[in-house]
Amino acid sequence: MRDAIQTLLDELGIQNDDRTSVFDLQLAGVEDKTISLRGRLLDQDQLTALEGAFTDHFPDLSLDTASVQILSRESHEPAHVATNLTGLYEKPTFGMPLSSELYFGTDLEVLGEEKRWVFTRQQDGYLGWAYRPYLGEGFAPRATHLLLAPSVEVCNEPNETSGIVTRIVSGTGVRVEETLDRWSRISANGTGWILSSALRALTELPKTLEEKRLTLIQDSMRMIGVPYLWGGTSGNGIDCSGFARLLHHWLGVGIPRDADMQWTAADRVEPPFEIGDLLFFSEGEGKRKVTHVGISLGGWKIIHSSRSRNGVYLDDVQQHQSLAENFVSGGSFLR
Repeated sequence: MRDAIQTLLDELGIQNDDRTSVFDLQLAGVEDKTISLRGRLLDQDQLTALEGAFTDHFPDLSLDTASVQILSRESHEPAHVATNLTGLYEKPTFGMPLSSELYFGTDLEVLGEEKRWVFTRQQDGYLGWAYRPYLGEGFAPRATHLLLAPSVEVCNEPNETSGIVTRIVSGTGVRVEETLDRWSRISANGTGWILSSALRALTELPKTLEEKRLTLIQDSMRMIGVPYLWGGTSGNGIDCSGFARLLHHWLGVGIPRDADMQWTAADRVEPPFEIGDLLFFSEGEGKRKVTHVGISLGGWKIIHSSRSRNGVYLDDVQQHQSLAENFVSGGSFLR
């Protein structure tokens, strides 16, 4: 009986993506025709599905879930990233590989806490552990502009010789408080001045499909040579899906975090590919069908953050044997 119950728990667990869901359950015991479980689930819908599965498989037994914690409630503590950039991890420790990175001002919901770490959910549902001292209370003030450069120094005064206050990275949302000649005074983890040319106003995002495609080409070239970093999302280092997401973020288009999630959510497109179409690849063995993504600059010419190239560079899929052999399909989020 215990083996059959554990097999069912394992099967249900496999169906949950731990990047956007929580299924952490253990068998606590079987006594007097009652199955007792303990652990954590993300939401009530999971618990309802769990109860249904156990009723189907073990109709003569009752299920005790009193020791199962439901993380998602109607309201949660709001928080935001209060440092320039911070990591998101699968476990509450800096010893884990990065799952992703979060820019200053990223809004989070706090679902759980362990010592100096909090288990968080982003607005798109992506989950992970963040270091509590790097977070601020409440949601961040609404940004007015996006930073376009890979990274930029924030200065005390509006001139190149001024002292440096801090540094912010590509994709960060900032508030512009004042402009003076070529400079803007911004609020983002402190207040200081940066060149206005490094900013794009949220009120001036490209609107038509043609504008989005042309803007994407220009934006992508800003990141040429930025090194590859697994889990990276910025000019400090970026992975393939982080790069695709950043280019869409600069257009005001939100897309999922990881390549396989992007592949699932994108509208399918066929060759000949248009500028901004995403080309998806399956590289190496793993449980995910799609493991790499590049952005078409028209046809088979792509720009991508490649581990083999150690960074953001141009490639032609048809002239690159590995890419050609591992191509899966194309997709797009641009409309």
